[in-house]
Amino acid sequence: MNFDFTENEETFRKEVRAWLEANVPDDLRGRAFASSRADVDEVRRLRAWQKTMWQAGYVGMNWPREFGGRGAGLTEQIILFHEMARAESPQFVNRGGLSMLGPTLMKYGTPAQQKKHLQNILTADELWCQGFSEPNAGSDLANLQTRGVLDGDAFIINGQKVWTSMAHVAEWCFLLVRTNPDAPKHKGISFLLVDMKTPGITVRPLRQLTGEAEFNEVFFDNVRVPRENLVGKLHEGWAVAITTLAYERDLLTFIRHIALRNALHRFVRLVRERGRGADPLVRQKVAALWIGEQALQMNAYRSLTKILRGGEPGPEGSTSKLFWSQIDQELAFAATEVIGPYAQIAEGSPWAPDDGQWEFYELLARASGIRAGTTEILKNILSERVLGLPKD
Repeated sequence: MNFDFTENEETFRKEVRAWLEANVPDDLRGRAFASSRADVDEVRRLRAWQKTMWQAGYVGMNWPREFGGRGAGLTEQIILFHEMARAESPQFVNRGGLSMLGPTLMKYGTPAQQKKHLQNILTADELWCQGFSEPNAGSDLANLQTRGVLDGDAFIINGQKVWTSMAHVAEWCFLLVRTNPDAPKHKGISFLLVDMKTPGITVRPLRQLTGEAEFNEVFFDNVRVPRENLVGKLHEGWAVAITTLAYERDLLTFIRHIALRNALHRFVRLVRERGRGADPLVRQKVAALWIGEQALQMNAYRSLTKILRGGEPGPEGSTSKLFWSQIDQELAFAATEVIGPYAQIAEGSPWAPDDGQWEFYELLARASGIRAGTTEILKNILSERVLGLPKD
């Protein structure tokens, strides 16, 4: 593999690096690895930042021009993510819309759906949440029970979703519902776009270990969704959902990398500031984490190469997500060891090291093995479907 970028790509890197250094807001710079999407005011600032980046041409860069993108190559998109990490810029607040729903609508959406939503996804004028998981259908997503009954020109939705990130601030939800309960569980599912202001929707925030409530329970009580909001064919939403999840596992790897790399660089500064760089055990942990982060990047490049050659996102996304979870948790634990008992002090206290961000990060990292694919389930998927091993 050739790891060198072309002359034009290096020119773009210099361009975006200079722009980020001049434009990342001071109140968001440096908080990228532990930024909150639970606080409404912070979400407002993150939305404004995404719109600023869109106005500069840096959001949806690899989207086709007819869909409001820049029409750039995927390589330029990855360069942007790397430079965002270097500048300690936060991730895009609408990343589910950008990296999951957007590409899905380009492939399966109607022209009317594309015209209505794609531009607003880019500008963050529409924030999207993902209505997939349910109390008994998380890792076993095809077991979902939320019903959608077709009644004339609308679906009547009843059921519950859970772990719905940003539902408390989202304008729209891309939703999976069972429209044919008599079909096998992977069949009879439909993919809908739901306006979160529709009567009958109740959002209940769930308090997390961090003390925040970023994700939520969402209840649907006779919610009417226009049939025109169906994405793909009726009862064939599983294929649409698999496309969406493939983009989540694969392209979001690069986005997650922003937060991970920011945290790693901040950890190195922490080690130096505390004079722990001479400790051989600490040096060994720093080196192992650095190697792990680079290995994650190389695997992402392997996936990128496949896509650039015309392929689709594949199992590389699952392996990257699995490894990212491990590195993220190991990094958080290493930071708490370096800081010691003071790592437990939250933001707002004068005794909190590094503004309390490591306390938040350590608690948040506990969920890294669950969100976007549970570690145990990912191992089963890779062993059974990639390696061909017998089912457990």
